[in-house]
Amino acid sequence: MVTSFDIGGSFIRYAYPDAHGPVQEAGRVPTPLHSWSEFVEALRKCLPETRGPVVISLAGAFDTQTGIADVANIPCLNGRPIASNLMRELSTPVEIINDADAFALAEAVEGSGAGKETVFAIILGSGVGGGLVHNGSLVSGRGGIAGEWGHGPVVDPTAGGTISGIPHFQCGCSQIGCLDAYGSARGLEKIHAALHNTSYSSIEVTTAWHAGEPQAARTIDAFTTILARALSMVINLLGPDVIPVSGGLSADVRLLAEIDRKIRAITLANYTEPLVVRGVFSKTGGLQGASIHARRAFQKEFTN
Repeated sequence: MVTSFDIGGSFIRYAYPDAHGPVQEAGRVPTPLHSWSEFVEALRKCLPETRGPVVISLAGAFDTQTGIADVANIPCLNGRPIASNLMRELSTPVEIINDADAFALAEAVEGSGAGKETVFAIILGSGVGGGLVHNGSLVSGRGGIAGEWGHGPVVDPTAGGTISGIPHFQCGCSQIGCLDAYGSARGLEKIHAALHNTSYSSIEVTTAWHAGEPQAARTIDAFTTILARALSMVINLLGPDVIPVSGGLSADVRLLAEIDRKIRAITLANYTEPLVVRGVFSKTGGLQGASIHARRAFQKEFTN
């Protein structure tokens, strides 16, 4: 029996996919952050007696050439060749898929992008991520890097001279001007602090915006403008049919509608229907995508 995992900084969620359709979470256990042996033992306890292959959705970068993972929020995994190490520890085949790629695959196959040619799925949470699926197949890119539109020093914080008061932010990747530093929940907080010298959490900003608070409205206008300008370039490059969204900010459908409105006004293609939408699997994309990948990577396990 195949086991799919979605590993986050708080919990390890797991499921036992069958041959078709969305999976149901079978359970979850806390994620050991600092001990490799405890992490392995946590996974082992989730495996069925008839142990089969394992597919893991994992936040962070995973280099498919070296096998090395960059997982800052789980120190015991960071810098480790996770797949090969787990294969040895668990005595079963193990494959890793990036969480944004897993979400994109889930949306393209069984979610908002089902039946569509090109799906560019994005994550707007503590960071900005993305995954690209074309004709039902994940575009993995060199070294497993594709769809990572959050990184690259391209952001103009003045939005062509229409916004003032927002400085150039340094990204966690050390570059200046990455969208990850502006378009994430943390970016929303930094924009609000820069404009109003007030410390608000992202949820406090959006709550105040919904209540009609003028300062929050200015922050949201700046945030959605900067985000839309960057995403419009990606849209013109890739020509997606839909952009499903996951991550903490995806829960605010009014915010997504504002991003969508601004984007469709500046893209070259004519999108008559909403392009940026909350993903069907906005909360479970990692587990769903890992399960789809498992069916494809280990087909024989589902035909016996």
